[in-house]
Amino acid sequence: MDKYVGKRLDGRYEIEELIGTGGMSNVYRAHDVIDDRVVAVKILRDEYIDNSELLRRFKNESKAIAVLSHPNIVKVYDVSFNNRVHSIVMEYINGITLKDYIDQQGVLRWKEAVHFTLQILRALQHAHDKGIVHRDIKPQNIMMLSDGTIKVTDFGIARFARSESKTITDRAIGSVHYISPEQAMGDSTDEKSDIYSVGVMLFEMLTGKLPFEADSPVSVAIKQIQTQAVMPRSINPDIPEGLEEITVRAMRKESARRYQSAAEMIQDIEQFKKDPGIHFSYKYMEPESSPAQRKKYQRAVEHSREEESMYQQSRRTPYIPILTGVTFAFVLASLAFIALMININNPFAQVEEVRLPDLVGLKYDTVQSDDQYRRFKVETLEPQYSDEYGRGVIIEQEPKAGRTIKSGSVVKVVVSAGQRVVTLPNFAGKDAQQTFAKLREDGLEYEEKKIFSDDVPAGSVVYTDPSKDSSVPSGTAVSVYVSMGPQEILRTVPDVTGMTVEAAQRLLDLHKLKVGNITYEAGDVPDNTVMAQEPAPGSLQPENTAVNMVVCKGSSGASRQTITVDMPRNINMMMVVKAKVDGETVAEEILNPDQVPEWKPPIPVSGKSAVVEIYLDGEIYQEYKVDFEKGTFVKQEDYSYRF
Repeated sequence: MDKYVGKRLDGRYEIEELIGTGGMSNVYRAHDVIDDRVVAVKILRDEYIDNSELLRRFKNESKAIAVLSHPNIVKVYDVSFNNRVHSIVMEYINGITLKDYIDQQGVLRWKEAVHFTLQILRALQHAHDKGIVHRDIKPQNIMMLSDGTIKVTDFGIARFARSESKTITDRAIGSVHYISPEQAMGDSTDEKSDIYSVGVMLFEMLTGKLPFEADSPVSVAIKQIQTQAVMPRSINPDIPEGLEEITVRAMRKESARRYQSAAEMIQDIEQFKKDPGIHFSYKYMEPESSPAQRKKYQRAVEHSREEESMYQQSRRTPYIPILTGVTFAFVLASLAFIALMININNPFAQVEEVRLPDLVGLKYDTVQSDDQYRRFKVETLEPQYSDEYGRGVIIEQEPKAGRTIKSGSVVKVVVSAGQRVVTLPNFAGKDAQQTFAKLREDGLEYEEKKIFSDDVPAGSVVYTDPSKDSSVPSGTAVSVYVSMGPQEILRTVPDVTGMTVEAAQRLLDLHKLKVGNITYEAGDVPDNTVMAQEPAPGSLQPENTAVNMVVCKGSSGASRQTITVDMPRNINMMMVVKAKVDGETVAEEILNPDQVPEWKPPIPVSGKSAVVEIYLDGEIYQEYKVDFEKGTFVKQEDYSYRF
């Protein structure tokens, strides 16, 4: 059996069943005993706890989904990172993956494909607006509920779009059948990479086939980079032409020719829904170009139109010499422009190529002053905090080390701003979930610890360690002590029947209970004797529970005579005090002699007189002669010197 099944995580999540496995983590169904709901708990596998790259991806997922809140994105409830378990607690989705649904249906109806695609795009638009690129959009990461609602999951390799950093392990990450060409080449990715993946999924839903298949993932990746996919209608002629054009545009190889945002693609799909017969002219679109290039292109188009017009006129008029002169003048102007460009920037000149060294880990000031780095220009991007590199040290570079570049080329670097230091605010009394969100926002880890508190409501923070106003580096784990409310201590109710009210009160005080309502009734026991009680003896009750008693008043039974016993003054501890007649215990109580200077046991009347022996913790203490006829008593033996 899985080692987590049947266990309780963080004191609140009872792991019930393993429901899924992934490349680096397992997913369990669990019951949140505090909020009384079913949740999904993703736990990083033990063998990857020491793998810094996979741990980075796992933590990155928690950071990504923590800032997202959208009906088409799986919710995150809690995140926990400690030395033993790394977990993310999420919304439990009772459904199947979109991949399973495609495999079941084969080819989806286009209205159904559009319905799913719109939900996915709205989720991505929300993520993109927050600066997050998913980078692993595929039907395996799309959950579908029974009512057709879509939930985007698994932000494990998501990256904040404002971060340009990449590592070698980021290359071609994700599922190769759905990644964008730039992702397959290991280049920078942005929102348009997610758009490409959505286009591939739409292609698959409409045709039942993937656009690129091969014997190996590498071969598929190469096709993603080099090969143009077949038109979807060549596989399924029932696809409306407008929807085919939307699919093809989303899958363009050049990111500049795709939709530039999820919102832009949503707009076209909404137009298509209103008019399924609509046609778009995406096949006539050209890549983005500079103003000079666009002007040159426009001139060429206009010139071609002029030449064609002149040619048509030449067939009707005798102005051929004029046309020849105009053409010759244009050719001369073009040759002059080309010569000028060659003179300014000779494309045939030989420029020295240099192998780019590794700048990461070097001081930026050193690179600027050292002659060996003068063969290229170093430009800085926005500084970033770093836990690994000190202030002023280069932490990233683009292009990467080892590449060959032209001498004089620009190399962009990110310089460390040092380790981010956070001053902890006072979280005492704050909602725990809001506190966790604030810690994540500040780049801190946290470990939730549950404690009882009489002053702080359940679910609120009692205190943190480190405490308020402490300055801690980014990434520090903060222990957050969360209140479970007052601790309820249960006490066993003693049997006070047969005791006097005073003796009963002392016994209840000893058990941290108190006297409740007293009802007086006639009985066959001596007056002031407890005849009944509620709650019953032996039951467990919270501390300070009131015990109600029925006390005899107006006795009709055997009478008793009370005697007064002086207790020793030098004993400050609880003791068992007994009164015995002829070896039989007739009264018993547990008390502290220092707090009860006189003990008044009721002695049952039997005959004319009796000898009463008093014992403390089983040792004889005093002996009294009781005269029941006269109603008197006298001490006749005293052994108090033993105590």
